[in-house]
Amino acid sequence: MDDTPVLLERDGAVAVVTLNRPDHRNALDDGLKQALRRALEEVAADDSVRAVLLTGAGRAFCVGQDLAEHAEALRADPGHAFDTVEADYAPVVRLLATMPKPVVAAVNGACVGAGLALALACDLRVLAEDVKLATAFTGIGLTCDSGLSATLTRAVGEARAKELVLLGEPFGAAQAVAWGVSGRVVPGAEVCMAGRELAARLAAGPTAAYAESKRLIAQGWEQGLGAVLAEEARAQARLGLTADHAGAVEAFLAKRRPTFGGR
Repeated sequence: MDDTPVLLERDGAVAVVTLNRPDHRNALDDGLKQALRRALEEVAADDSVRAVLLTGAGRAFCVGQDLAEHAEALRADPGHAFDTVEADYAPVVRLLATMPKPVVAAVNGACVGAGLALALACDLRVLAEDVKLATAFTGIGLTCDSGLSATLTRAVGEARAKELVLLGEPFGAAQAVAWGVSGRVVPGAEVCMAGRELAARLAAGPTAAYAESKRLIAQGWEQGLGAVLAEEARAQARLGLTADHAGAVEAFLAKRRPTFGGR
């Protein structure tokens, strides 16, 4: 088995990024975190990649920080044991959330702590029907990191987010869908293929419009209505100059399916 901590595969215009520590349920040690950041930087900058799929090898998606490594860091220098939050986790989450192309999480198994945060930083999620998710942080005397306090609250609402964070109780795919975390649940054996199909569908779409939409939705949480309206107008004006838009309008009038090149 390949012991590279992160596998990067190109499937047409889709980049498949796989967390690859299956014997550790893809717990995030330094090697995996740094490899994940490099892989995401690479696919974010590659114009031939039009969509990204993030998944985990083996039976887990990601169970968060490798606590054995964290315990060593606490023993060695507790004052710097959490430097990884800003140095590693924050850049990875920013890349997932802000790269100008859609990112799909295929959540194939246990998704806990920072693993849940990674899944929520993606734009869309496909969940295995038997998956277990949890925040887990308060169970070890910590609070949220990796953007979870924002992404979870936006997905499920403040009251539900407090319940999930403070109590730390696990929840399943059906609850996740009902609460707003995800809209797609499939049998476990099909989750990666379903994720690939969804990413391929997005890769064939108007990726310039997707990029603007990601940015507008993210900013919309922090801006007043006037600022949102102004940003939308500017984004529409930029997209109005793209070949994707012009071609799609002509295709609509001609009653044919549009094709998109991302320009």
